[in-house]
Amino acid sequence: MDKLGKLEAQSIFILREAYRNFKNLAMLWSIGKDSTVLLWLAKKAFFGHVPFELIHIDTKYKVPEMIAYRDRIARELKLRLVVGQNKEALQLKQTFPDGNVDRIVCCKNLKAIPLNHTLDGTWERIVYDPKSDSWNVLEKADPYNAVIVGVRSDEEGSRSKERVFSTRDKSHEWDASSQPPELWNLYKTEFAPGTHVRVHPLLEWTELNIWEYIERENIPVIPIYFDQGLGERYRSLGCYPCTNPVASNAKNPREIIDELTSGKFKDIAERSGRAQDKDGGGTLEALRKEGYM
Repeated sequence: MDKLGKLEAQSIFILREAYRNFKNLAMLWSIGKDSTVLLWLAKKAFFGHVPFELIHIDTKYKVPEMIAYRDRIARELKLRLVVGQNKEALQLKQTFPDGNVDRIVCCKNLKAIPLNHTLDGTWERIVYDPKSDSWNVLEKADPYNAVIVGVRSDEEGSRSKERVFSTRDKSHEWDASSQPPELWNLYKTEFAPGTHVRVHPLLEWTELNIWEYIERENIPVIPIYFDQGLGERYRSLGCYPCTNPVASNAKNPREIIDELTSGKFKDIAERSGRAQDKDGGGTLEALRKEGYM
C-alpha cells in the first residue's frame, strides 16, 4: 500500500470509530478542498452513503461559486445538509465588510459563534432534506456531541496541537494543553458527560496529499482552485473580502501537484491569501480556543 492508500485507510478507520462511538455526530463542510476530500472519504467509509448530517456555516460572504457547488453536490449525493448563520450579526452589520469590526472579530461573529450555537442546537438550523428536495427551518434541535472536521496539522500552527479525537468543554472552549495522548494510533473515544469532541481524520495529510487524492479519485472541486486564464488561482478559500488568489497557471490537479513538488510555494504559507491570518499574530489560536475551525 502506498502513502496515499495508508492515509485513506487511516482516515476511514477514524470515521468509522467516530460513527461507532458518538450518537449525535455531524461533519463540517466548508466547501473547500479538504472538507470535500473528507466527504468523499465518508462516502467510501460507509459504502456510498453518508450516515450523518453535514454542517455548513454560511457567513453570507462566501464566494458565490462555493454556495452553488454546495447545493449541487448536496442534491447529487442526497446529503442532509444543515446551514448555520449569525443573522443578528449580519443584520447589525457587525462584520468587517461593513466596516464596523476588524477581521478577527468578524470571524468570531460569523464563524465561531454560529458554529457553536448550531452544534448546541440553540439557534435555528436551515436544513436541506434530500428526500423532499426542500429546505426547512428547525427552530430547535438536539445538540451534536461530536463533529468531524477536515483540518490538517501542516496548514496552520495551532492546528498542529490538535489530536485526532480532540476535546472541548460545554462552551466549546479548547485547552490545547490538556488533550488526551494518542500513541501508536490508539484513540480515546470515551469522555465525561458534557464533553464535546472534534474528530480530525485528515490531521496527518498534507496539502500535496489532498491534491494527489483529488486527482486519483477524480473528486470535483470548485473551479476557482484553478487558473481561469488570469494567471492566478485560489489556494485556500474563505470569505471573499478577506481571501486573495495566488499567482499560478495551474489549470488542473496534476499541474497543482507539479507546482507543490517543484518548491514554488516552499516559503509561502498555504493560507497566505487569508487576510485574517495576518491580523494579530497568534490570534487564530485564541479564536480556535473559542470554537473557530
